Amino acid sequence: MKRIAISPQRLRWVEVAFWLALASCFFLLPDKLTLMSQILIFGLFAVSLDMALGYAGILTVGHAAFFGAGAYAAGLLAKHGWGEPFTGLLVALVVCAALGYLLSYLVVRGADLTRLMITIGVCVLLAELANRLSGITGGTDGLQGMVMWPVLGLFEFDLFGKTAFLYAFGVVLVLFLGVRLILRSPFGLALRGIHDSRKRMLAIGSPVESRLRMAYALSAAVAGVAGALLAQTTQFVGIESIGFNRSAEVLIILVLGGTGRLYGGMIGALVYMGVHDAFADLNPEYWMFWLGIFLIAAVMVGRGGIMGALSRLAKRSAP
Repeated sequence: MKRIAISPQRLRWVEVAFWLALASCFFLLPDKLTLMSQILIFGLFAVSLDMALGYAGILTVGHAAFFGAGAYAAGLLAKHGWGEPFTGLLVALVVCAALGYLLSYLVVRGADLTRLMITIGVCVLLAELANRLSGITGGTDGLQGMVMWPVLGLFEFDLFGKTAFLYAFGVVLVLFLGVRLILRSPFGLALRGIHDSRKRMLAIGSPVESRLRMAYALSAAVAGVAGALLAQTTQFVGIESIGFNRSAEVLIILVLGGTGRLYGGMIGALVYMGVHDAFADLNPEYWMFWLGIFLIAAVMVGRGGIMGALSRLAKRSAP
């Protein structure tokens, strides 16, 4: 079979076009900036899950534990008098990286079924903890009273979502490029090797467990920053941000976009949340029914997610 190779230069231009198209939404969709900000944030969240699931092969369905922890970390910092945005992101990153590294000692050593149970259990425990500590977290009413300072001391968060969109776009782009750099490094190649054959990597002397722990911690850190971004741009943290439903939602987004494909999380978030919004406007009463049909059809038709379908289409159309 002839192997079709896409030149790096062509891929680079496709990437540039993708990010320019997202940036152009600031001018083309001024009434949808809040939605676009959330698409960027959930895309970053899905990318963080892809680091653990798609690249390292760590089966997890409780990644909202880190998303919610990052949201509460940034939210509590802002509520108690320090609303500088980038400091909140840094605090969320450190807290979630530490939490992820500690939990990795439980997650990495287990088999897939054990990992599922542990990650679900941690997510449920943290959600219940957030509910019980209602005096701190706001419980089911959510964390309110956050006051965010202007970004860089110049740009205040406005009601139209302009500053929130530009802030989210900048942070997501920087972190995405950082994740891409990590996954294309020797460390990222080692993760792919572990994902394909853990026994083979052990046989050649690769420190499999330590690399998986580091991958899980990095994944948790990125998820925490995504949660902090959502908290800062909405100035509210709901208890659902740390619940199991949020974990299931981001897993759907990633599977829809395509696991282990870098841009799968971003594409999945764009399609899922765009369709979600369209169906909610079209049929407010039964929109979840139509969304379910769409997801089933997308998974059945697009093996490997949207990115997998696009890859096969590119190979067929190539000369």
